[in-house]
Amino acid sequence: ARTRIERVFDPLAIRELKASATRDISIGGANLAAHAFRAGLVDRCDLFLAPIIVGGGKRGLPADVRLALELTDQRRFGSGMVYLSYRVRG
Repeated sequence: ARTRIERVFDPLAIRELKASATRDISIGGANLAAHAFRAGLVDRCDLFLAPIIVGGGKRGLPADVRLALELTDQRRFGSGMVYLSYRVRG
């Protein structure tokens, strides 16, 4: 009931959804998130970092976007996993 699946990324539709939302909106997946970053739709970025390095694969963040971030929360887990939450400045 709280999930909406779109076939095409439409920044205007996302802006309208954000304006009328009563809760946070999550965007998942590297490709979809890259579109949201480029369109200036991201207010907060939550990252989970695992203590494992795996070469190759998809980029987690877009290469052609630069944003100033402010750390708002951090947690460290016994497994070595780290949670970082950033607010996008400006």
